This record gives sequence, C-alpha cells and structure tokens, in this order.
Amino acid sequence: MLKVRFNLRNVVAIAICLAVTTTVFSSCDKATKKDKPTDTSRQDSGVVINGVRWATRNVDKPGTFAANPEDAGMFYQWNRKKAWAGEVTGWDNTMPEGASWEKANDPSPAGWRVPTLEEIKTLFDINKVSCNEWTIENGIKGIRFTDIASGKSIFLPTAGYCNGGSGGTLFSVGTYGRYWSSTQLDTSSAYCLHFNSACWSHDIRWHGYCIRSVAK
Repeated sequence: MLKVRFNLRNVVAIAICLAVTTTVFSSCDKATKKDKPTDTSRQDSGVVINGVRWATRNVDKPGTFAANPEDAGMFYQWNRKKAWAGEVTGWDNTMPEGASWEKANDPSPAGWRVPTLEEIKTLFDINKVSCNEWTIENGIKGIRFTDIASGKSIFLPTAGYCNGGSGGTLFSVGTYGRYWSSTQLDTSSAYCLHFNSACWSHDIRWHGYCIRSVAK
C-alpha cells in the first residue's frame, strides 16, 4: 500500500500559495472591470463661455455627441428628435409644432439641452467673448468662440444644413453653420445661430440644423 506522508510546512505553504493566487486573479478581474472603457459618446465636460457651459461637440444620434469638435453630428428639424445624416431618406415635409423645444423632443445627451436664444446671444458679447474667429480644425472650416477671461473656447464647424424645401438636401457644407435654439419666433419659424457671418437669426422650422447643447 502506498503511504502518503504530509509535511505540515508543505501543506501550509501550498495553502498560502493558493490564497495568494486567488487574490491576484480576483484583483485582476476587478481591475479589468473597473478599467473597462466607458461609452464616452454621452459624456462632455463642456466649456464655460460668458457664464454658459457649452458642449465641445455637436449632437450626433439622439442622446450622443459627435466624436470630435469638427464633426457635423446629425441634423434636426426644430422641436423634433429624429436625426438625419448627410444623405437624407424619409424626410418629414410637415411643419414642426410647439411653442418651444419640448423636453421629450430634445436629442441632447443626459444633462444637456438645446440652448435658448438668450444663451446664444451671450456668445456675441464682445466685452466677454472673442467671436467671429474663423479658423480650420483638422481640415474643417468653422468658427471659434473664446471666453476672454479664461481663454477657453469652443469650435463650431460649418456643417451646412438640410434644406426642408428640397426634401432635406444637404447644402453649403464648408460655407454655412446653422444651429437651432429652443426659442420660437412664430408658428412656422424659430431662432438659430447662423453663420457664414456669425450672428443669430431665424428660419423655417422644417430645415435640418445642427445642435450644440448647453448644460442644464
């Protein structure tokens, strides 16, 4: 009969080794879970320009930001949450309704919303903001707004717009930038940030414009 002799020191050593191994694997598993990249498409710390915190990127699909500040994101009719990219299918030719951009229709990521006209106007306070700064970022033409006190800025690309009168055809890429506000002018028009010369203006609600959100 085979006799097995147990050495107490060896048993203790084996037990300690197993415990350490288990702890290491457990720690690695926790570290892996902890260090796993999160979905950053919904995250943006924003930049404060003249007291208003602006996102650094346009809204892309509802609930997400574009990957980069120079990206167009997607185009939205006023007070509607459906988004279109450059190639448009299924364009809605009806006139959007509502007295303001309703919360349920806001495509901004959590913690953000479509800016009001008054918030857009703060970008043109020449005592606090350096505006009308035309520049090119990663090959894309756009305009930069810089907070004079902090030196921090946001870049808005000249992404063009989807023309509601022509079935949503994309026009003026590289020439115009048009960004909705949540403020209506009347039952068929709403205010927007408008540039090839930077200003605020208004236009028909059925056009597809970009959205640059502000923090709630």
